[in-house]
Amino acid sequence: MASLQASPLILSSSKKISAAIPVPKLPRVPLSVPKIPKRSVVEELNIRAGFTKTVPIDVESYNSTSIANTQLYALLEAVADRVEMHNNIGKQRDNWNTLLLNSINMITLTAATLTGVGAIGGAGMPILALKLSSALLYSAATGLLLIMNKIQPSQLAEEQRNATRLFKQLQSQIQTILTLGNPTQEDVKIVMEKVLALDKAFPLPLLGAMLEKFPSKFEPAVWWPSKQSQNKTKAQEGKFHKMAKNGWSGELEVEMRDIIEVVKRKDIKDYARLGNMMLKINKILAISGPLLTGIAAIGSTFVGNGSWAAIIAVAAGALGSAVNSFEHGGQVGMIFEMYRNNAGFFRLLEESIEGTLEEKDLEKRENGELFEMKLALKFGRSLSQLKEFARKSAYSRREGTSIDEFANKLF
Repeated sequence: MASLQASPLILSSSKKISAAIPVPKLPRVPLSVPKIPKRSVVEELNIRAGFTKTVPIDVESYNSTSIANTQLYALLEAVADRVEMHNNIGKQRDNWNTLLLNSINMITLTAATLTGVGAIGGAGMPILALKLSSALLYSAATGLLLIMNKIQPSQLAEEQRNATRLFKQLQSQIQTILTLGNPTQEDVKIVMEKVLALDKAFPLPLLGAMLEKFPSKFEPAVWWPSKQSQNKTKAQEGKFHKMAKNGWSGELEVEMRDIIEVVKRKDIKDYARLGNMMLKINKILAISGPLLTGIAAIGSTFVGNGSWAAIIAVAAGALGSAVNSFEHGGQVGMIFEMYRNNAGFFRLLEESIEGTLEEKDLEKRENGELFEMKLALKFGRSLSQLKEFARKSAYSRREGTSIDEFANKLF
């Protein structure tokens, strides 16, 4: 009975198993997953920031620019220090001129007064003391005048003023190079040469390095490095290309040549004439002052032996004081130095224009339009005035006449 009852369960379970649906096996399909390229951190940041392209950096060029930057900043600090030094020493030497001038004049006039009092004489008058005092004062004035005329304090002060101005100009040029960026070792070399040339042209010490105050011949000041370019050849003045390149054209080159001819014939020649004239005047005054006070010192020792000795001593002392006032109060040495520097300014322009025109490769020249604008500003003219002046110069050369106008209008 039990077996009969269990049989339906077995049958039902067997039916369930036989009713299961078999699932077919799917075929294996090979899948290829693309590999993600590896990027550096810098590339990844550039892509996230929206920069799809990266520019490769030339490490060697970057290091060279960085070194040049550092060197230019070091030169800038040295130039700024020189500006301050020359400015301070210029003020000091200007004070020397004022103090020595006043001191020598007071000594001379005091000696002349004592000589006059001694000549009057009188009972109980200490003639010997007056004679000795006046002679000593005249001798001291003569010695101080010899020193003052040797060093020419007004000329020394003018030298330092010019040095301060030129070092400030160089300081501005260095700052411009740094602002434009990408300086090279050639820029560093040029700046270094300019600094050394200025140091040589305007020395700070007096002993052993002071410029000659009474040269045998007037020479323009030179404060720029000499450029001895190899393979120098004269540029042809014949045919020129009509097409302008780097701002240069045949007409502009002819214009520059016409201008430099006037600078040579008029401006430089005129300042050389004025400089030689002031040099002669300064030499005469530098000899006359100590000579007169020396004569006064000798004459003062003979006071009391006759009226002529007193007259010579007093008159020579007064004339010596007048000569000293004219020479150092009028700052004749400063005027000579000013003419020397003005002549040097035109000599620099002459060398700059000729050196530029001798460069055959127009791309290596400074831009022609910029060069012309700078030249016009240095002459105190507008561009139209400069072109008109060049036409006048060309016309006078063709006609064989002399132009009655100077190139420079500033000084």
